[in-house]
Amino acid sequence: MKAPNPIIRLLAFSVMAPLFTGCASIVSGQNQSLSVETLHAGKPLSGASCKLDNDKGSWFVTTPGSVTVRRSGDALNLRCEKEGMEPGVAAVQSATKGMAFGNILFGGFIGGAVDISSGAAYDYPVLITVPMGSAAPLANVVPPQTNTATK
Repeated sequence: MKAPNPIIRLLAFSVMAPLFTGCASIVSGQNQSLSVETLHAGKPLSGASCKLDNDKGSWFVTTPGSVTVRRSGDALNLRCEKEGMEPGVAAVQSATKGMAFGNILFGGFIGGAVDISSGAAYDYPVLITVPMGSAAPLANVVPPQTNTATK
């Protein structure tokens, strides 16, 4: 049997190559669901309002809860607040997925660039725990002064 013509091989490769670019974005997409919990003195604390943000947007969740965020190579910043508590602040760095490197090797630099710029090449931890501060001190309550002067 005769080997296929090199021109046919090149044409077949040219048609198939775009199918393999942007692999990470096809497999897992640009969004990721994750859970956020807050702790106070090592114990779960519910009802804290948290804002999560990175260079792709901002999201809100009440703890314990789940939220879908946009993946990014930048850190995901969290600020959780609850009345009577010092706010909890955390920054979680994303990690590059292994399939992003495979995409660069087998799918080409264009596919890798698409995954990196869209954020699809990155993952955040699926569970983020934010420690909350101690209870804020109550303001000193000063009783009203009574007039003790005699008439």
